[in-house]
Order: sequence, then C-alpha cells, then structure tokens
Amino acid sequence: MTISAAMSISVSGMQTQSQRLNTAAQNVANTSTPGYDVDPASEMIDVMTAEQGFAANAAVFETGADMWD
Repeated sequence: MTISAAMSISVSGMQTQSQRLNTAAQNVANTSTPGYDVDPASEMIDVMTAEQGFAANAAVFETGADMWD
C-alpha cells in the first residue's frame, strides 16, 4: 500500500465518521418530535465512537503526511 493510498483511506474514514456524527446529532435534535423514537444514551455512544474513529483516522493521515515529507 502506498502512502497516498493510506492517506486517501483515512480521509474516507474521517468523512464516514463525520456523517455518523451528523446523523447522531440530527437524532438528538429530533428527540422531542412526536413519533420519533430516539434513545439518547445510544446516540451519545454513537457520538463518542464517531469521535474516536475520526481521531484514529486523523492520526493515520498525520502519520502519512509525516512520512510523505
């Protein structure tokens, strides 16, 4: 695997985690909407997991950028 491929994969991972965080935020925002069943605890777990996933992918990207230099 090339350095640019690893960096590209990590960017894709960061985009995925950002979308996951956005979805969880929308679910929390709709908590009081009638007929919208949301478990706030589950959504907070998704938020924390997305944060960790984003940070892991960012670390891979930074390592690739350091190696590129």
